[in-house]
Amino acid sequence: MKSILKNFINGILTIVPIILVIYVIYKTFMFLDSLLGNTLKPFFKDDYIPGIGLLTTIVLITLLGWMSTKYITGKIIKLIDKLLEKIPVVKTIYSVIKDTVQSFLGEKKSFSKVALVTLPGTEMKSVGFITSEQLESFHDPLKDHVAVYIPQTFQVAGFTFLVPKEQVEVIEVKAEDAMKFVLSGGMTSSSKQNGNNA
Repeated sequence: MKSILKNFINGILTIVPIILVIYVIYKTFMFLDSLLGNTLKPFFKDDYIPGIGLLTTIVLITLLGWMSTKYITGKIIKLIDKLLEKIPVVKTIYSVIKDTVQSFLGEKKSFSKVALVTLPGTEMKSVGFITSEQLESFHDPLKDHVAVYIPQTFQVAGFTFLVPKEQVEVIEVKAEDAMKFVLSGGMTSSSKQNGNNA
């Protein structure tokens, strides 16, 4: 009985993560494919091949990116950009989306510096990511502070703290490894150590 239970648990530990990853990839693929796929399906009738919508989306984004580098089309895109930044309510939503995308894909990527922040009045430290080092444009008295995003364990949500620069310790850890460490509650590091010891 113990052997059956052990094999069952081993099956859960090995198979469930694989199934969940395949499921997430599948759902992501279907969502991205449906962005233009639903529009293209009537033209293909019964001959629609899954992935055409995703491929068309990638080609369209690449084409628009190329057009943004050209003089006339670049001016038009910049005009649309300025227009969206002036419309009430819309400008807030647009700026958040634009800044978030640029923080991950732009030249000045956020979440690239991993930092340790000491909790006030304690010796406990928390792992976070420096998202901005220039806060004077936000509020001048904060020019000696940096914005540190502290993600919550087992969640996508988190907190943004404005911390004095001298209280932030930047560490040489990959952002991906740090995020895994925090989101798993520190379990990823222990599992790696156990794997290395085995």
